Amino acid sequence: MSVLRKRIHRYFLFMLFIYSSTIVCAQAPTTREYQIKAAFIFNFTQFTEFPAGSFSSPQAPFVIGVLGKNPFGSYLEQTVAGETVNGHPLVIQYYSNTDDIKGCHILFINLTDANKIEDAIDKLEGQNILTVGDAPYFLNNGGMIRFYTKNNKMQLQINLEAAKAANVVISSKLLRLAEIFTPAK
Repeated sequence: MSVLRKRIHRYFLFMLFIYSSTIVCAQAPTTREYQIKAAFIFNFTQFTEFPAGSFSSPQAPFVIGVLGKNPFGSYLEQTVAGETVNGHPLVIQYYSNTDDIKGCHILFINLTDANKIEDAIDKLEGQNILTVGDAPYFLNNGGMIRFYTKNNKMQLQINLEAAKAANVVISSKLLRLAEIFTPAK
């Protein structure tokens, strides 16, 4: 892909990211909802910083993982095809359990049971992984970014305490688009 074409593609995805908070999701089929979420997740790669030790080498891939059933179909793979982040090629990995997760940077957790989500996040402790989900109790269980719908619009909530604990820095540009979640103590 040419440099100009990549810039246009990234600009388009960025604009989708910025304006997707106004897209009506309640009336759209689930596949459209997850197309939008796939674009968001791609853009999280642009607005999140990971510690230098998060990559085994300068050429190591930037891994976006999905834990549990894949709700994206092929949308996530199509969205990141041919893309790089700071020289790291983007790849998608699918995991059925947390023991298989190695070298992942962004993990979409698609588990429905609150206890399973909490267990998964607990097992990831100490790893520099940005956790993303859409379950109502996701942030209460230690997740970092949650998708939700309010007034028929896609919204984000961010648990900064969880991100800081994982040494993941979320850009102020992304924080401006989100509601900051404060966990109950």
